[in-house]
Formats: sequence, C-alpha cells, structure tokens
Amino acid sequence: MKRYELIAPCHFGMESVLKREIDDLGYDIAEVEDGRVTFYGDEEAVCRGNVFLRTAERILIKVGSFTAETYEELFQGTKALPWEEYIPVDGKFWVAKAASVKSKLFSPSDIQSIMKKAMVERLKGIYHVNWFAEDGESFPIRVFIMKDKVTVGLDTTGDSLHKRGYRKLTAKAPIAENLAASLIMLTPWRGDRILVDPFCGSGTFPIEAAMMAANMAPGMNREFSAMNWDHIVGKRLWYDTLDEAAEMVDLSVETDIQGYDIDDKMVSIARENAKLAGVDKLIHFQKRGVDQLSHPKKYGFIITNPPYGERLQEQSEMPALYRTIGERYKALDSWSMYLITAYENAEQDIGKKADKNRKIYNGMMKTYYYQFMGPKPPKRN
Repeated sequence: MKRYELIAPCHFGMESVLKREIDDLGYDIAEVEDGRVTFYGDEEAVCRGNVFLRTAERILIKVGSFTAETYEELFQGTKALPWEEYIPVDGKFWVAKAASVKSKLFSPSDIQSIMKKAMVERLKGIYHVNWFAEDGESFPIRVFIMKDKVTVGLDTTGDSLHKRGYRKLTAKAPIAENLAASLIMLTPWRGDRILVDPFCGSGTFPIEAAMMAANMAPGMNREFSAMNWDHIVGKRLWYDTLDEAAEMVDLSVETDIQGYDIDDKMVSIARENAKLAGVDKLIHFQKRGVDQLSHPKKYGFIITNPPYGERLQEQSEMPALYRTIGERYKALDSWSMYLITAYENAEQDIGKKADKNRKIYNGMMKTYYYQFMGPKPPKRN
C-alpha cells in the first residue's frame, strides 16, 4: 500500500483532542499546527480517518508543499506537483478553498484561479490534450498558505465531517457535531457516567455522547468523495472499514444521558435527530427549563451550550439566566459543569470561578469553554 501524508483540519484549540484520536487509531503524527494535525497513513487510513475521527473536519491527502511569494512562483510550484497520480483525464478538479495567513499572496480568488491554470497546464502535457471535459469524478483541492509556505491537499471527504447525517433539523444556533464531540472529549466523562444538557436544542451534545457510549463511528452512515476514487482507494477498503465500524457498535450499554429544552418543538427535533442517529434509546429528552435542573445522583456532568445573548433583545435576560445556572449547579452535589459561551460575564453571574477556561472559536465567534470540576467519584470495587 502507498504511504500518504494526511492532513486533518479541526477547530482551533482542539488539536490535542484530534491528535489523541489519531494516536488511538494507530497512526504516526507528523506535525501539529494551529487548526490541523498531519499524520502518516496508507489508503486504509483515508477510509478509517473519515469514518472514525469524531473531531476532524475532513481528511486531505497532501499533494505537496512549496514556498511562493509571487503568483509566478505559485503557478510554477503548483505545476510541479504530480497531479496525474490523483486526477484522471476525465476528472473534475478545482481549488475548493484557499486560506492565507501572514503571506504575500492573500487573495483567495486569485490563488484559486492561478492554481487551476497550473494544474491544467501540467495535465495537458501528461495526457496530451488541449481541453478537459471534466465530466468524471470530483477532485476538490484545498490550499493553506502560512508565512508564504503553500500546502496543497486533495479533499477525500466532501461535505465536512461534522455532517454525520443525523441532524436534518437544527436549532437557531446549533453547535457543530465535531466541536460538540471535541468538548465532550475534553472532559473526564465516560459512557457509564451521568450527562445532562439543560439547553439541548437539536440534541447535539446528548447524541454525540450517546454515540461515544455505544462506540458508534461518526462517519458510518454517510458518503465521502474518495469512495469513487478506485485508482486511489479501492472499494474493498471502504467496505472493510464500514464493516469494522458496524461490528464495534454496542447499543446494549446502560446510559444516563438527558437533554432538556424549554421549547417543545426543540425537544421533538432532538428526539427525531437521535432516532436518525440510531441512539434514541440511549437518551431521555424532555421539556424542562434550566430552573428545574436536578438529579438524585452524585458525580454527574453538565455539558451544555447555553444562550449567549447575541441578539439585543436577549442581552438583558443573560444575567438572570446565568445566575439560575449557577444556583442549580450549586444544588447538585459533587457534579462537574462544562459550558461553552460567548457571554463575557458568565463566571460573575454563575457566582463561581471556573477551574479552567479555554478560548475556542465556534465558527468566527470567540467563545470560552468554562470547566467547573467536581470531585472524582470513589473507585469501584
């Protein structure tokens, strides 16, 4: 099998979680940078990365890298890459996204256009044609330019990996599935522990937690671009990986995962999404306000994405809401609480300083992940 350098982008601040996931899959890490982890793997790693990684956004095959400070250098550097190893004569190819940071070349549209021309020039010489029909399979390219170093990747994923396939209906401000999974994985929560999300919205936190508890791979019910690239990744490898994922699922696990929302409609949406994910039997959803948050047992976890007060009419309600969160948390004996929010006075209104506070970008919005840690439960005999 061929050995590739594979790039897995992720949310900024979540690189350590993704690195741990890749380590657990058994692949060697090449580099950890802001917003992505590079690792080594063969064709099977392309399949397993797409199917099993909960916190990545996509899996790219690194085509190459070079330095470019001018558009001529960008053209020549792109033209020198071995595109014929990946793109057949009828392939549809384009630069789907270009990102540039601290570099002399910064216009995404110009970068995309020049790189496409360079790819065409290279492939014209290889395939001895002057025009490409591009009526075959799709080969989207993604490029990052950091301090004039150009890194080029072939996107094996297609739609971002956060699209697991279960969330047909969403809340007003849904949290991405891969970010929700990352945030859960930053906590000591495990499938046999209590988890409550009192602002569950469309159910993302409880559903991701239930999938973890049942050992259900996040990508086992969707398709990927590279499934049609038989010359790069054979169909048999995809079938074997999906069989491996199916064999690992255990829906007989005992769980105590709950999702509350004050809106009846959101509770219905969350239930429907959990059903589509195949974990509805592992989660209890109900209509309930945060002021009714309670649980008879100790050592549980609150993991949640409460309102931020982004809208002007909501801002005046935030202090009272966060005071209520603080009061209900205080009443829960020995619990831990993890919440992501952009609301600046969260700690002040909750009435407690977080043990840890991590800055995370949720899309383009700067948010904080406040971590209030309860005591560890006594060890079981």
